[in-house]
Amino acid sequence: MIVPRYYEDLMVLHENTVPARAYYIPASVRMEDLVEHREHSDRFQLLNGQWKFKYYESIYDVREPFYEKERELSGFDSIPVPSVWQMEGYDTHQYTNIRYPFPFDPPYVPQDIPCGTYVHHFDYQKVENAPKAFLNFEGVDSCFYVWLNGVYVGYSQVSHATSEFDVTSLLQEGENTLAVLAAKWCDGSYLEDQDKFRMSGIFRDVYLLKRPEKAVQDYFIKTKVNADRAIVQIELAFYHPITTKIRVENREGQCVANAEISYNGQVELEIKDPILWNTENPYLYTVVFETDEELIVDRIGFRTIEIKDKVLYFNGQKIKFRGANRHDSDPETGAVISIEQMKKDLTLMKEHNFNAIRSSHYPNAPYFYQLCDQYGFMVIDEADLEAHGPFMIYRKEDTEENRFQRWNEKIADDPAWEKAITDRVQLMVQREKNRTGIVMWSMGNESAYGCNFEKALLWTKQFDPSRITQYESARYRNYDRTYHFENLDLYSRMYPSLEEITEYLEKDGSKPFLLVEYCHSMGNGPGDFEEYFQRIQSDDRMCGGFVWEWCDHAIAHGKATNGKTMYYYGGDHGERIHDGNFCIDGLVYPDRRRHTGILEYKNVYRPVRIVSYDEKTGKLVLHNYMDFDDMKDFLEIRYELTQDGTMVEEGSLTDVSAAPHQDTETELVLNIPETGRVYLKLKYYLKKKMPLLQPGHELGFEEWKLHNEDDRNQTAVQYMQGGEMSAANQIRVTENHVSFRFSSDKFTYVLDKRTGLFTELETAGKKRMNHPMELNIWRAPTDNDMFLKEEWKKAHYDEAYTRAYQIEIVPDHNTIRIQEHLAVVADTVQKILDMKLTWEIDCFGRIKTSISAEKDPEFPVLPRFGLRLFLDKTWDEVTYYGMGPQESYRDKHQASSHGLYHSKVADLHEDYIRPQENGSHYDCDFVTVGNSNSGITVVSENPFSFNASVYTQEELERVAHNYELEESDSTVLCIDYAQNGIGSNSCGPEVLEKYRLDEEQFAFGVELILQL
Repeated sequence: MIVPRYYEDLMVLHENTVPARAYYIPASVRMEDLVEHREHSDRFQLLNGQWKFKYYESIYDVREPFYEKERELSGFDSIPVPSVWQMEGYDTHQYTNIRYPFPFDPPYVPQDIPCGTYVHHFDYQKVENAPKAFLNFEGVDSCFYVWLNGVYVGYSQVSHATSEFDVTSLLQEGENTLAVLAAKWCDGSYLEDQDKFRMSGIFRDVYLLKRPEKAVQDYFIKTKVNADRAIVQIELAFYHPITTKIRVENREGQCVANAEISYNGQVELEIKDPILWNTENPYLYTVVFETDEELIVDRIGFRTIEIKDKVLYFNGQKIKFRGANRHDSDPETGAVISIEQMKKDLTLMKEHNFNAIRSSHYPNAPYFYQLCDQYGFMVIDEADLEAHGPFMIYRKEDTEENRFQRWNEKIADDPAWEKAITDRVQLMVQREKNRTGIVMWSMGNESAYGCNFEKALLWTKQFDPSRITQYESARYRNYDRTYHFENLDLYSRMYPSLEEITEYLEKDGSKPFLLVEYCHSMGNGPGDFEEYFQRIQSDDRMCGGFVWEWCDHAIAHGKATNGKTMYYYGGDHGERIHDGNFCIDGLVYPDRRRHTGILEYKNVYRPVRIVSYDEKTGKLVLHNYMDFDDMKDFLEIRYELTQDGTMVEEGSLTDVSAAPHQDTETELVLNIPETGRVYLKLKYYLKKKMPLLQPGHELGFEEWKLHNEDDRNQTAVQYMQGGEMSAANQIRVTENHVSFRFSSDKFTYVLDKRTGLFTELETAGKKRMNHPMELNIWRAPTDNDMFLKEEWKKAHYDEAYTRAYQIEIVPDHNTIRIQEHLAVVADTVQKILDMKLTWEIDCFGRIKTSISAEKDPEFPVLPRFGLRLFLDKTWDEVTYYGMGPQESYRDKHQASSHGLYHSKVADLHEDYIRPQENGSHYDCDFVTVGNSNSGITVVSENPFSFNASVYTQEELERVAHNYELEESDSTVLCIDYAQNGIGSNSCGPEVLEKYRLDEEQFAFGVELILQL
């Protein structure tokens, strides 16, 4: 082996790196866009590009000194830097959540560590007044050794931290040879057990900084705001002291404060009447450090964050985090994220009403934080630290309680790991200590608690008492000893139930409550945003939360024959240890197309809500949920009055003023129609330009039900009354040993005596069903059904079918009544549902059904209950009145509104990467499926849900990926009394009780109207 085994030595985390410092880029002259475009600096030399690369299955296979300056590189390929080698065709992808992909034997890792060797030739021109040179690596996974011109430079680890080396003595005029050996694993990998694809290599920028001998080495900008002034304290450290002029400029470039310093120490400046930074107006000042030979330009904002009386305040205002947990992830580039990709994410977040980001679970590239400052995002910056794996090690007494209490023994509470853990926290804090948007330091994620985290928290609070701290995993420790928590400012929880939150607030409540992860957004979901929003708003000690998570993690593997991108998740690359599709859990797809979940989030967190509306007086009360802006300054409100989906009145509300977090009253007198489903809809539009948003951007909407004399949908009423339908001749009834046939000159219907359900519906001489009708209690399990589905399958719901006990035909003038006693049954278990069902067929061919059902209370909640029809494939269009246009469910419909919608059946499908139940529409009065020539309408006196799809639920459950789906030979129409709620139980509490389909008795009725 050609390198020392630092990768298994807890005492050697870095060798020859310079002390950690604040991030900045120097230049020789003033450049206005230096912060935004560091590449414009003449003192910055980017070394990215095509490097020579060779991959080895084992570090022991690296026998030759590849790093020598004149070394022949035969056998080396070319690889882009930055990149991860798995995305370039080397090694294999692996996704794991908790489990280490190697034996738990800290600090040791497998002997045959895969590794990659890199060689890069670059030209360097020494600058006379900037002779010093510092080599920076912003991200290498997991550890690496560096050589320059054949000479060993040093070693470092901590994948998502910057490693900086002084290479002044090794650089040469002209061509230089830089070599790197990066290992896939090291002792630090025990602390990098984050829930993500495990990727390796040089994945962030590499560059040189050219510096004078006398220059600023580090600075720490601290701000205090008192009434009408801001105090800026700047602590400076120098390589060698030099007189440094400091200027603070406002956005217009005017100097508002200046000072001069020439020694290691502190200088204080005062700014009168400062404009404070916040997420709605992220006002930044410019700070310039100038010496005779160099300038450094930075941006700072003035803001305060503090806790008073167990409540979190920002600039003196109570705030709520509207946050997302965000990983660096892209289906084409993996962990390599460009500035353009960052901006795309931040733009989408702004468009959907987010104001905060947790850098889960590691620091981002420095530029990301500058963007957050610029665009107005509060950030929880999280150390590159997760030691979740010890939770999973083998224990003889394998109880969950034992796991949680002993999780901390191996790493968190083992003093041998103190240096490694505190180092990661310090690297994060030192580099990003000047970023305004960072309001909170997080010690890491899911690593349990112990003496090492006590030390990390103590150092953090002593170094930077201006920011708050959080570490959710402090809950997990051995209860045999006493731990210190005084340096933790928040009580953080992941995925608590609403009941758990209430219990904490009522029984303890000693610290503000932070939902550091909640509403797990895996697949179809979440279904509980509104309930968590209401709980967050109900108590000032609730300071908001961060949804898990921002995007689906997947690897793109080109296009399938049907044109869909083939996204691979855990197990798809043949890896033995993996966690399946648990990485497909974001609010947006891997390519950043929007899930319906992010639409739900956006409207739940709309900036304004209706408090009340008096239909008689027109008194409208609104509440402003913004934290800093008056409603009149940023919001344009438009209203629509709709009757059965048709707009009958519209207008705007002007100059409606409400201070942040306050109610306001205005007048809106409406001419409410006497009949129909009538709704007032307010739409909220941005009035002024804001970071990443243009005037006219819709921030959300609200629907308010209005009352009248007859609130039935009048189109549905007409359907039920018959309208212009033409009657057929008398209905003839015939039978054989298995079926009844009901026929006239315009239709023929066949009902199976064994099931009590129709097997044929024929009009105009054409069969309209390709397969028999079903009573349906199953759905293709959603990701949020992952635990409940086991109980469902234990109850054999997925194998249920219908049997008839008794069928009686009762002719009544022009109507045939069919009275039945049925049951839903499944092999090996008792009767699931006992039912009385009545069909009525009239001379117009309409089929009316009413069902009275009783569920055996021994059985779990039902996935759904309703009818399933396999209709003519040419019936590919849908018109409905209900909640749309996107999918909607009983607990997931905040982004939908009542309306009259038209769509192609195929377009109702929500194409989740792992197929599952999708595309339902809630609170519907009627739906018509057909084409221009024929079709079927389903209508009811009581609202129902429907799902029309080109796929069967069996197909959605059968395949593992959306690109594998095969269309049915039918248009599949499900008419549901109800479905069980969606929830977020994939990693969270069970579906709320009020949304469960757990009634022991219920009644359901619809009318089927075929066009004759």
